[in-house]
Amino acid sequence: MDQPLKSPGQNALEDAFHRLFELTRTAPPPTLAERLDRLARLRAAVSDNESRFEQAISADFGHRSTVETTIAETMLVLGEIKHAANSLAKWMAPKRVATSLQFFPAKNRLMPQPLGVVGIIAPWNYPLQLTLAPAVAALAAGNRVMIKPSELVPRFSALLQEVIASKFSADEMIVTGIEDDVSKAFASLPFDHLIFTGSTRVGRLVAEAAGRNLTPVTLELGGKSPAIVDRSADIAEAAERIAYGKLLNAGQTCIAPDYALVPEASVQEFAGKVQASMQRMFGTDPDNKDYTSIVSDRHYARLEGLVADAAARGARIMQVTSPGDPAWKSKRKFPPTIVVGATPEMAIMQEEIFGPLLPIMGYREAGEPVAYINKHDRPLALYWFGKDDAARDEVLDRTVSGGVTVNDCLFHFAQMYQPMGGVGASGTGAYHGAWGFDTLSKLKPVFYRSKFNRLADLYPPYGGKIARLEKLLRFMS
Repeated sequence: MDQPLKSPGQNALEDAFHRLFELTRTAPPPTLAERLDRLARLRAAVSDNESRFEQAISADFGHRSTVETTIAETMLVLGEIKHAANSLAKWMAPKRVATSLQFFPAKNRLMPQPLGVVGIIAPWNYPLQLTLAPAVAALAAGNRVMIKPSELVPRFSALLQEVIASKFSADEMIVTGIEDDVSKAFASLPFDHLIFTGSTRVGRLVAEAAGRNLTPVTLELGGKSPAIVDRSADIAEAAERIAYGKLLNAGQTCIAPDYALVPEASVQEFAGKVQASMQRMFGTDPDNKDYTSIVSDRHYARLEGLVADAAARGARIMQVTSPGDPAWKSKRKFPPTIVVGATPEMAIMQEEIFGPLLPIMGYREAGEPVAYINKHDRPLALYWFGKDDAARDEVLDRTVSGGVTVNDCLFHFAQMYQPMGGVGASGTGAYHGAWGFDTLSKLKPVFYRSKFNRLADLYPPYGGKIARLEKLLRFMS
């Protein structure tokens, strides 16, 4: 049966991949000095073009706060590079592993080796950070890298392609185009590891395509990350911190607090303080440069639909204005929105919001938040607010999530010494710091036999010696 014709873009993509693949099988693994040089060039690529990246991202969004780009993207990437460079010699060194007594004298080591070619499928919401942070781990581990940026941020994607090409040879790291044929073919390449950040729906398709090649995948997905306000919490403090976590990047954050679970008696107070905090931080003027636009008209319309559905089902909507207000809509800025009295049948409680909408659900009994969370897919993040250590530990023990921040939002993501990753429908695998290096390395176990041990006693012909050795092994087991 004839194979379908491939487009020029697909042919170029496959040619680039096979060139990298061949090099990983024929060239020696990069030395410490070579890896440090690649990290230094990546740092220069970011530092030398910081303002250009800010402008490109802002143009793609319609408006993106430059401060948010700096703190949530540029500084995190530079921090990842510095941490990797400072730690790389330690990470690359063979790791000592204990040896069972019956094999003495001998030794075990874990030898980190590059996997080969790592593919990165990047999202649009934090295009710089969520593209280059995985690349830091891949380069540190000695891999060659192919990056497929998001088609929703075309200016940024073109700039990244230009900048990476100016700092790296096509034998080290390349950025592909964002055309449809390239996007569809990318996940089907036989990478040695594939990293995807994006929606759960697309993540399933990526995993399916990668599975045909037995390509291992790291999936950082999303879902509905809850914020639990305990009875012991300071309501004003929790409201302020949840408001910030929700409105960073206008809610277009995979670990944003998706909804809040609040004691029923405190719902109205909490909603009022959230609204006051939102207005204090971002005001009521759509021209506020600190407030980011929604990335596309389609996403804006989806958010309008979620609010309309909630209102039709009896929720109380708190906004500074209508999302249809021309002053806001013309700039694609969605007014910060609080949905009081959200219920499970509302669409806003059934899909990831990815926007500046905060549904609030009240609870009566202490165990209700855990029960509600455990009825649904495991979230990428969970936030707990309160002063009762026993109540906190009960939630931590009885829920499973990708990560947790206690008495704040988002900040577990920025920890270099902690892994970042989901669980179940919110993702699989992890990276950041040493976790990223290990994920994108083959930690090869090596056993070094000593000439003095008695392993030859296991060889046939069997006789009395094997009985004595078996007795010894049973004693040591």
